Amino acid sequence: MPSLNSDRLRTADVARRVGYSVQQVRNLERDGVLPTATRTSTGYRVYGEVHLRSALAYRALAAGVGPTEAKAIVRAFHQTPVSRALALLDAAHARLAAERARLRQAEEAAAVISGEPIQEVRPSDSMGVSELAAALGVRPSTLRHWHAEALVVPDQDAVRGTRRYTPDQVRDARIVHQLRKAGHRIAPLRALMLELRRTRSSEDVVAALSARDAALTARSRALLDGATALSAVLALHERSA
Repeated sequence: MPSLNSDRLRTADVARRVGYSVQQVRNLERDGVLPTATRTSTGYRVYGEVHLRSALAYRALAAGVGPTEAKAIVRAFHQTPVSRALALLDAAHARLAAERARLRQAEEAAAVISGEPIQEVRPSDSMGVSELAAALGVRPSTLRHWHAEALVVPDQDAVRGTRRYTPDQVRDARIVHQLRKAGHRIAPLRALMLELRRTRSSEDVVAALSARDAALTARSRALLDGATALSAVLALHERSA
């Protein structure tokens, strides 16, 4: 059986070690993620270590940044100057770092918001759409979108027909605002807010933020694994230059 450093790997060898199908390996070569394979006299593909490392890099990066960006990054290590390829990888790390920073801000804000006591509600304590939008620093259309998605549902004045947010609803809007900034998608956030309105437990928000942290950690590890494989790809290219 070919070793890891063999220059004569079959398509099936690469597929088995990466955990892909033979067709997926061929597709990666077609898309430029793997360098063009050499061919035997009978037309069979012959891969080497650079192909295996490239496939491993793509698999890891796809978990960290998604398949489209992963393809672009690995292709760049084959087709562009090293500085340009590394810049793409740096950008992926920077975006992930920014997401993590927003998550930390959301954790701090959610802890403060969830712990704020709501006193006896008076009509004067409620806020209109424009007032709340200004307080949060979002557009009124954002609040209307949250309403349509059942994230934060304001009361409606039966006489005037205008929407007003009670203190409870204002607090919900502040939580939604922070969680959206932290990267939470609409569907899971909707379920969270429904549960939060039912129980009024800050533990639900903490659990959601913890799940987001775990997802970011997994993506960070994937980028690390991808970078390790790309370092090997780079070394192989430099050795053959």
